[in-house]
Amino acid sequence: MNAVSSPSGPQTIELTGGVDLVSGRRLEHVVVTYETFGTLDEYAANAVLVCHALSGDAHVATGPDRFGEEQPGWWDPVVGPGKAIDTEKYFVICANVLGGCSGTTGPGSADPVTKTPYGLRFPLVTVEDMVDVQITLLDHLGVERLACVAGGSMGGMQALALARRYPERVASVAAIATTWRLAAQAIAFNEVGRTAILGDPTFADGDYYEHGQPSHGLAVARMIGHITYLSDDSMRDKFGRRLRDRVEHAFEFVTEFEVESYLAYQGRKFVERFDANTYLYMTKAMDYFDLSAQHGSLADALAEVRARFLVLSFSSDWLFPTYQARELVDALKAADAEVSFAEIESPYGHDAFLLEPEQQRRYLEPFLARVVAEERGRAAPAGSAAHGRGGDGR
Repeated sequence: MNAVSSPSGPQTIELTGGVDLVSGRRLEHVVVTYETFGTLDEYAANAVLVCHALSGDAHVATGPDRFGEEQPGWWDPVVGPGKAIDTEKYFVICANVLGGCSGTTGPGSADPVTKTPYGLRFPLVTVEDMVDVQITLLDHLGVERLACVAGGSMGGMQALALARRYPERVASVAAIATTWRLAAQAIAFNEVGRTAILGDPTFADGDYYEHGQPSHGLAVARMIGHITYLSDDSMRDKFGRRLRDRVEHAFEFVTEFEVESYLAYQGRKFVERFDANTYLYMTKAMDYFDLSAQHGSLADALAEVRARFLVLSFSSDWLFPTYQARELVDALKAADAEVSFAEIESPYGHDAFLLEPEQQRRYLEPFLARVVAEERGRAAPAGSAAHGRGGDGR
C-alpha cells in the first residue's frame, strides 16, 4: 500500500448509507468531522485512533482548527512530533463522535426532513454507535487495522468498545483513566448535570437554537462536572480557602472564594464552545456503557478480544477510581488477553490524563513502538527488510 499523507485541518465525510443504532433507531444521513496527523506507512501498520472524552473534538494535536487557525489540540502534551503518540512515527486519526457538536451529526444538526435542528428528536446514541461510525471512517481512509486505539475517560470507553466489537480491526488498546462501566456515583453526577440543563427556563424542550442555548443550566452542569475532574489535594493546593479580590467576607450571596470564581469561569467558557443537548446525549451514552452487557461476566464479554492492552489509572482519580481499572485488568487476564497495568501517582484527579504527559509517556511510548514493530512484521512480505528486523517503531 502506498504511503498516505495526512490532510491539513478538519475534514468531513458523509455516510450516505445511514447508520443503524443500538436503540433500534436509524439515522439516514450522518456527517463525520475528523482530523489526521502524520503519514500512513507503506504497510498501513502505524495507524493510531485517538478517541476524545465528553467535551472533546477531533482537534487532538496542534494544527489548523475548523477556522483555519493554528491551534493546540486538546491532548497536545501527548500527541504531536516527538511526543508519546509521535505524529512523525504514527498516522493519528481523531474524529468528533456521533452526537457531538463539533462537526459530526448531533442534536444541533439539521434534520434532513424538517431542515431544522433535531434537538431532543435526535435519537439517543451509545458508545457502541460512536465506534460503529468510527469504523466506517476507517474504511473511508483505507485503514483496515489499527495499531492502537487510545483514549481517556469517555475516549477510553470507546477504545474498549471498539476492541470488543471489532476484534479483528485493532492490535492494541491504550485505556487511560477510564472504566468498563460507570459506578452509581458517576451516574449520579451526570444526572445532576442533566437536571440543571433540563430545568433551565430557556431550555425549551431542546428547541433553543433560534434564541440561544440554556447558558445557566449548561454552566452549572459544567461546574458540577469540573469538580469531579479534580481532587481534594489539587483543589486545596490550587485554591485553599483564599478569597478573590477582597480581604473580608461580603456577607452576601456573591462570588468571593477563589474556587467559586474558578468554577464560574469554567462554566462561562464551556457555554461558549459546547452545546447543551450534546451534553445530555454524551452523559447518557456514558451512563449506558457497560462492556459486560449481554454477557455472563466481563471476562466472558472480552473472550473474543485479540488486542494487547495498556491500562493506566491515576491514584487521585475518584471519578474513575483505580479499583475499576483493576476490575478490567483482572477480567482481561481471565480472558487470556495480554495486558499491562500501572497506577500513576498524581494529585490531579481525573484530569491527570490531560496533565501528566511525561508520566504517561513512560508507558505509551514503548507500548506503541512494540505494537507497530510487530504490525509491520506481520504486514511486510517475507524476506523484506521490515519483516526481517521486526521494525523499531519509526
